Amino acid sequence: MTNPFLTEWDTPHGMPPFAEISVEDYEEAFEQAFAQRLQEIEVIASATDAPSFENTIEAMERSGQLLERVAGVFFNLTSSDTSEQLQAVETRIMPDYAAHFSEIFTNQALFQRVRSVQEGADALQTDQRRLVIDIYTRFVRAGAALEVDARQSVKQIDEELATLETQFGQSVLNDTNDFELVLDDADELSGLPDSVLQVAAAEAESRDRAGHVFTISRSSITPFLQFAERRDLREKIYRAYTRCADNDNANNNREVLAGIAALRARRAKLLGFESHAHFMLDDRMAKTPENVNELLDAVWRPARARLEEEASDLQDAIQADGGNFKLEPWDWWYYTEKIRNERFDLDEEDVKPYFRLENVRAGAFAVATRLFGISFEVTEDVPLYHEDVTAYEVKDRDGSLIGLFLTDYFMRPSKRGGAWMSGFRDQSNMDEPIYPIVVNCCNFPKGDASSGQVSLLGMDEVRTLFHEFGHALHGLLSRVRYPGQSGTSVKQDFVELPSQIMEHWAIEPEVLRSYATHYQTGAVIPDELIAKLQAANTFNQGFATSEYLAACYLDMAWHTLAEDEPQDVEKLETRTTERIGLPDAVDPRYKSTYFQHIFSGDSYSAGYYAYIWAEVLDADGYGAFTEAGIFDQQTAGSFRKNILERGGSEDPMTLYRLFRGRDPEVEPLLKDRGLV
Repeated sequence: MTNPFLTEWDTPHGMPPFAEISVEDYEEAFEQAFAQRLQEIEVIASATDAPSFENTIEAMERSGQLLERVAGVFFNLTSSDTSEQLQAVETRIMPDYAAHFSEIFTNQALFQRVRSVQEGADALQTDQRRLVIDIYTRFVRAGAALEVDARQSVKQIDEELATLETQFGQSVLNDTNDFELVLDDADELSGLPDSVLQVAAAEAESRDRAGHVFTISRSSITPFLQFAERRDLREKIYRAYTRCADNDNANNNREVLAGIAALRARRAKLLGFESHAHFMLDDRMAKTPENVNELLDAVWRPARARLEEEASDLQDAIQADGGNFKLEPWDWWYYTEKIRNERFDLDEEDVKPYFRLENVRAGAFAVATRLFGISFEVTEDVPLYHEDVTAYEVKDRDGSLIGLFLTDYFMRPSKRGGAWMSGFRDQSNMDEPIYPIVVNCCNFPKGDASSGQVSLLGMDEVRTLFHEFGHALHGLLSRVRYPGQSGTSVKQDFVELPSQIMEHWAIEPEVLRSYATHYQTGAVIPDELIAKLQAANTFNQGFATSEYLAACYLDMAWHTLAEDEPQDVEKLETRTTERIGLPDAVDPRYKSTYFQHIFSGDSYSAGYYAYIWAEVLDADGYGAFTEAGIFDQQTAGSFRKNILERGGSEDPMTLYRLFRGRDPEVEPLLKDRGLV
């Protein structure tokens, strides 16, 4: 049977023919894709004509199309619908994948041609100059400018890291799936609302268990911690969450992450950097660890002060509730929910019925339509990789096709935790217009249609949907010439701007009234409830900000270690939290052994701060909308033209200034979080 990757795809929109692809096809396809691209690279590197942008840089952009096709399918599925067989292929293929790119970006003949083009980059157009600089930088950062032995060492480190990072992510997924808290006794379930119990019952049924099952997936553990009255059970599930991949089993990540940190430090030293953080930040907006820490410290001080106030309120609530114990991490959500209810007369269970998943998604689409004039139409004639996926054709004002948007919203054991945007094809206009295929993946609870149960979202999940949709718009509305600059191919600490700014519309009263309707009665969310949501918007922000910042500090602590420093997980975590004065009742949002952002791959390593960095931009940038009107067409047009359409074709701060007319200011962020 012919390997589907090695034939043309005669499918609507050129979607991968998922039903025809078997696990056995991937390794053969990768092998041929690697060989084909290396042949293409050799033609470029061995050319005898003088290096030019067209025969070197553009030629590189055209290379590797088969590899892009194979990798696009493979890495999307290993994240969203994996299996033991796919994980085995991933383990085998990742060292070869890393070695392939090392071979390209340390190719000396090719490097010299790229360097020659880079030396004359001032004469090029803006996007071309940016592309040359980025590609040249990638060569240097891969070790191309090093001596032979050092270059080989960097290559070997990259291959070892690929193996360890893959192992880290698989261990987190496996350990997450292994834990289940099975409950059925009325006392054990006391305090849990019907909506939470229905989801837990559906989870039990999917696992062939009786009663109710709670997991350490955020969509399961968070409502349990909010509402479960049994403190011992809250402690049990919380400890399981914070010990994920840190148990006495094959999934323990302590040695794996220590190995990753040591290898990264060694590579940074070979490349001439003081630490891995210095290496990573050199190619980001922040530039140095000092600049990152300056921002973190500026937000940490007011967040820490607010956190102390919140902790005191929670301890008072414990005493008022008849408890004679000290506030612990597994108490925070439970007593916060009590105070929220008392202070704002706001119970999340009163809010959820207005946030049916389908309505929230329609609300996000409607915001994009009003801002940018685009529309979304369901299409059922494209192949999809899972029954939970829905496909939409996205069209512009004039009816022209912009791209294809896939939503994959429900949690399942084959999907890694969290939420993300990715794609099966990037936009470009280099030779011919190519429109993107973008996907949003989340882990929302799935309703049981057979019993009339629907998927209802909490406010955090509503924000998550809008957040990932912002990333999707960045990919869909891209209008760049070169695929390497498409959509979210931007500096890591700029990529969160479109996603985080989109969250603001989720709770605007005008927007809420358009999509938040009761799933049973169809009634529009009452103004009284909207007012409560607005009033509670900065509630508990001391905690939310502090747990996030603590994870940022932890990330920086791991990645400013020297190669020869001890890589001890417990000591480093303790040292980090003690240095910033994090109270015992609060843990970092992620502890080391399940901190996938920074250890499952390089991109967010020494980069978890990017969310707060981008929040400075999004809080300041949203001010342009509130000043002119949240649907002001001139402001929306400028945001689309200068941010969403430009991808990585220009310096990010230049793009921000083009949109906002000035540099960003930090005060709007502190105000949005209620820290001033």
